[in-house]
Amino acid sequence: MAIRRGMLIKNVAERPLTIRLRTRVIKMKAEEELLVTAKEVRDSVLRENLQIRTIAIVRPSTEEENDALAQELAGKS
Repeated sequence: MAIRRGMLIKNVAERPLTIRLRTRVIKMKAEEELLVTAKEVRDSVLRENLQIRTIAIVRPSTEEENDALAQELAGKS
């Protein structure tokens, strides 16, 4: 089974967005790109924003980006 990875997402709306996930609140400026974890990719709120096209997936995150994001989020707890 393949290892699940996070994603680099982009705010494609012409305005700032606030997305309230189960794990955190993401605030994005217009055109901003941001990494989300593999667990967050499965969050229904994130998926809804993908469906209504306020955000788009740019690409899967790299292993190094996943590790750095995990450390960053662990430091905020």
